[in-house]
Amino acid sequence: MSKSDNKDSGQKMKRKGYEKELRKLQTELARLQEWGKHKGLRAIVVFEGRDAAGKGGTIKAITERVSPRVFRVVALPAPSDREKTQMYMQRYIQHFPAAGEIVIFDRSWYNRAGVERVMGFCTDEQYERFLDVCPMFEKEIVTGGIILIKFWLEVGKEEQEQRFSARIDDPMRQWKLSPMDVESWARWYDYSRARDAMFAATDTDFAPWYIVRSDDKKRARLNCISHLLSLIPYKKVPREEVELPKRSNKGKYDDQTTLEGKRFVPEKY
Repeated sequence: MSKSDNKDSGQKMKRKGYEKELRKLQTELARLQEWGKHKGLRAIVVFEGRDAAGKGGTIKAITERVSPRVFRVVALPAPSDREKTQMYMQRYIQHFPAAGEIVIFDRSWYNRAGVERVMGFCTDEQYERFLDVCPMFEKEIVTGGIILIKFWLEVGKEEQEQRFSARIDDPMRQWKLSPMDVESWARWYDYSRARDAMFAATDTDFAPWYIVRSDDKKRARLNCISHLLSLIPYKKVPREEVELPKRSNKGKYDDQTTLEGKRFVPEKY
C-alpha cells in the first residue's frame, strides 16, 4: 500500500453526509440484486480483517436494503466435532451460491490462515497445506463461473483499542467482545505476520485481496460498497409499472370488529 492509498481527512465522516452517500450506494445494490436474479449471477464476497475492524457493520450496510434470499450472509460458528473430521473446505462449500445469489462470508476458510494459525488451533502441516491448496481451490471457484471478491478490513492499533474499550463499557456491545478478541489484542504482531503470510500466498490475479482502511467506519463502508459495485458488471433491469388493483367488495364484512377481545400488544409508545 502506498502513502497515497492512505487518505486521511483529519476527521471522521459526518453522519449526514454518510447517510446521503450510503443511500445512493444501497440503491445501486438493489439494482445489482435485480440484475443478479435476472442473469443468474453467482458471487461470493469474503470479509476478513482484524477483530473490531468493522466487518459486521459493513456487511449490515450492504444487506439492510436488499433481500436476504439474494444476499445471503454466512457466519459460521466454531466447527463441531463432526466437522473437524471433514475436509477443511467442506463446510464452506455447502453454503456456496446458486444462480441469482450473492453469498457474503463473515469470516471464511481464511480462519485457518488467521486465528487458527495464531492461536495454535491447527498444526503447522495443516497451515502450510492450506496456503498451498487455497489458491487452487479459489481458481476452481472462479473457473466454475463464480465471482469471488475478498476484502480485508485493516484497523489501526489505537482505533482497535478504543473499540474494544467501548465494548467493555456498553451493554449493547459487550456480546461483541469475546475472550478470543481480547487475546487478539495481546497478539497484534502475531496476527500481522499471519496476515502478511496469507497475502503472500493467496493474493492472486484471479482472486486478489482488496484492503479497506477502516479507522473511520463510515468511510470504510462507503469505500467498500463502492468498490464491490465496481467489480460486478451489472445493468438496470427494466421493470413494468405496478398499479394496485381495486379491492373487491365481494364478501365484505367488518374485519375489525372480529378482533375485539383478542390479545393486542400494549401500546406503550
